[in-house]
Amino acid sequence: MKKVLVTGANGQLGQCLQKIAPSYKELNVIFKSSKELDITDILGIEEAFLKGNFNYCINCAAYTNVEQAEKTPDIAYKVNAEGVKNLANVCKSYNTTLIHISTDYVFDGEKDEPYTIKDVPNPINEYGKSKLLGEKHIQEIMDNYCIIRTSWLYSEFGKNFYTTILMKAKAGENLSVTNEQLGCPTNANNLALYLVEKLIQNNNFGIEHFTDDYSCTWFDFAEKILIEHELEKTVQLRRDKNYRTFARRPVNSVLK
Repeated sequence: MKKVLVTGANGQLGQCLQKIAPSYKELNVIFKSSKELDITDILGIEEAFLKGNFNYCINCAAYTNVEQAEKTPDIAYKVNAEGVKNLANVCKSYNTTLIHISTDYVFDGEKDEPYTIKDVPNPINEYGKSKLLGEKHIQEIMDNYCIIRTSWLYSEFGKNFYTTILMKAKAGENLSVTNEQLGCPTNANNLALYLVEKLIQNNNFGIEHFTDDYSCTWFDFAEKILIEHELEKTVQLRRDKNYRTFARRPVNSVLK
């Protein structure tokens, strides 16, 4: 039986993993929320690994507030870069394979085509820069790792674009959504299934991109959500080219 540690277990991906993990008897998965295991505390990580004897660690812990990261970047770098560095060092010491979740925001969005794993990252906001630095720490420290870049994660858990649009629509609010950004909405449940299968098969390590392989704008995504819940006739959805944001965001962050 493979023993697996999942950090950041109360985030939406962590909760999706918690939902399916009991169905896989080949795995013994230990879930730790960010409060239970703070990846910025290397002594706490050491203690967890000393007791755990983990074969794998899936790092779902991250600072994901893109807007706030622009205003207080130190917090983003502490978690997304230094915290990941701590985790990579401890994983290497205990011969644990690290599977780390990264982001489409490591790219600048200037490319007209989808980004491949061979494209050179060039983040344009502090969140993306902090996530890229975390990737680099892993690559510099470890041999056994997998960095999975994903994009526009959504699920039934927590606050995300899907749940926010649905909540506002059910409340009868009219919606104004940008059509100026192109990306790939990705159901966190699908990513969770992919991660579990990867653990069982023990294959394909290095840098990967995982999405649901469907590209659209935020406006298109909102429209699909309304149609899915039969709300398109009761809620007014308007295209908005002037997306009000403090952080710069890539115009095209489609991952191939």
